[in-house]
Parts: sequence; C-alpha cells; structure tokens
Amino acid sequence: MSEYKVAWIAPLEIEARAALSLLDERHRGRFPVSRRDDYIFEAGVIGSHNIIIATLPADQEYGNGSAAALARLPNLNRGRNVRLGDILVGLPDSNSAGLIAYNHGKETEDGFELLRHGHSLAITEPIVRSAIGNIKLQAPNKRETFLPYYKKIANLEHSTGTFADPGQDNDILYDDERQVIQRSSRPTDKRSRVWYGPIGSGDKLLKNVEKRNLLRDKYDIIGLEMEAAGTINRIPVGVIRGVCDYGDRHKNKDWQPYAAAMAASHARALLDAIRPQLPSSSGSSATVNERQRTTGE
Repeated sequence: MSEYKVAWIAPLEIEARAALSLLDERHRGRFPVSRRDDYIFEAGVIGSHNIIIATLPADQEYGNGSAAALARLPNLNRGRNVRLGDILVGLPDSNSAGLIAYNHGKETEDGFELLRHGHSLAITEPIVRSAIGNIKLQAPNKRETFLPYYKKIANLEHSTGTFADPGQDNDILYDDERQVIQRSSRPTDKRSRVWYGPIGSGDKLLKNVEKRNLLRDKYDIIGLEMEAAGTINRIPVGVIRGVCDYGDRHKNKDWQPYAAAMAASHARALLDAIRPQLPSSSGSSATVNERQRTTGE
C-alpha cells in the first residue's frame, strides 16, 4: 500500500459509507493487513490523492485501540451556539495545541491540572493546519467550501435511510435533562457552521460533569473525543468531527448519517486544499482523522 499516502479513519459503517461516496474513483482489490489489525480497508482517489479509508467490521465495538472518536461538550457557555450537524475542527490557537490530553494530569489544591497544560500531544500537522487555515480564510463560517460535496451524497441511500438533514425542528437541546432550551432556527444559508479550536483527547470516556466543565472553562475546549491521541503521535493527523447529539440521555442515532456526511464533506474539501507531497525519508503519511460522534451537556 506504499502508493497510498493519506488514510481516512472512519470507524463506523455510516461514516465509511459517507467517505466512500465522496471518492472520485474507487480502487478494487484486497489489501494486506496484520493479524492484529481490526480495520477493513477500502481505497480510491480524491483529486490527486490516493486514499485509504479504514473502518471497523460491523460487529466490532469501537474503543481503546480502535481510533474511535467520541466528540462531546459543545462550549455553550463560551458564546458558541453549536447545533447538530455542525462541524468541529481541531485547530491550535495561541494558547493551546489542537489536541489536548484530558486524562493526563494530576489533582492539585486548585483542582485537576493537565500535564504541561495539555500540551502532551503533538499539534495538528503543519500541512493540515495550512489547508484548514486556507479554508477558514476563504469562508470562516460559511458552507461554500464543503456544501457542494454534501449535496452530492445527501440523497444517497444507505442501510438506514439517506444522509439528508433531519431538520432543525428535530434539533432539541435540554437543560438539566428535562427543560428544553428554546432556540431560534438558523437561516437556511447558515444552517451548519464550522467551529475551530482545541479538542480534548483521551483513551477513556469522560462522564464526570464537573471535570468536563472544568476542561471547557479552563482550556476553552470545543469538544472531547476518544482515541485520536493514539493516532496523532504516530502519523501526521488532522481531526474533524460532525455533531450528532449533545451527549445527554436524550441522544439517539437519528443525526448520525447527516453528521457523518457533513464531516466527510469538510474532510473532502480539506483534501482538495492539500497538494500531494513527495514521499519523505521516514515514509510517514498524512491522516484525515474524520469521525462524527456526540457533543453535549
């Protein structure tokens, strides 16, 4: 597989279907894997990139070692009005890395302190940051860069339906688990937004509300996810998430297809902005670590 320099990690079947639907050309054939490799590989072309899409078998549980993501915690108290179907892009700012190791730290008198203030992970790969920056500059909160790709796959059928938008009337956010928060619908041309900032990454699901809120308020994290930490220190990576629920007891799978399609469309636009590179002496590859999961609470 040496001719493939970009890996697209999409653990869930619905995510892989969205990714495969955006290939310009699909390559047929079988790819060699190690006995301990859980992934199923598909391949194809996007623009001038040869792409490997890696997904898990249908009965495989995502979790530790599977590079599965769980993006949660929209930063609602920081003025961010995150909605279902929005896209979260891990991008470093002036004070933090693109990914922050939220389970590496220690308890102190002032509360939980992250190891090196969360900078224990490598930051987003420069070539990926550059492409993200170009897209952000061209259309910081608009959909022009990725919406055409979404429109191509919106009505494609998969095992549970299509990738169509479930509708803003079905985007319901609860306060204290019972009270619905009243929010006006967005204008059609601003239906989905892209949010940039640091994303918390760890190998354990964080369920402690106080700790979660501390990470949000102290480190300005826009979301939490699992397992990108296991990828980013081995190969260059960029992390993209589609929001499919708010991480509370009301979550369901209704928004997964749309969120997967939106994240995949943004990843496709990102790849279009990256020029192929000559193989380096280390033989490393770039990875678009795109997955959709939840944001919430």
